[in-house]
Amino acid sequence: MPSKLDKVDIKFKMAVAQRLKEIREESGLTQEALAASTGREKQSYNANERGRGTSLYTINKFCIERGITLKYFFDSVLFKIKT
Repeated sequence: MPSKLDKVDIKFKMAVAQRLKEIREESGLTQEALAASTGREKQSYNANERGRGTSLYTINKFCIERGITLKYFFDSVLFKIKT
């Protein structure tokens, strides 16, 4: 794994963060409410929405918690990343 992220990696990372926020907001939930409903810390959602600490496992868990598929998560214009 490279020690520095390139431009495409950074765009992807920020697209994931934005998508997490979009889906949460579509649900009408604050970070606090989402954290309380799932037993997770608000700080972890906050970090994820800033593009930190988000792995595929975290994304999958988020999708399960929200009742959506990974396909739905990634089927967004945000992931139409041009280099």
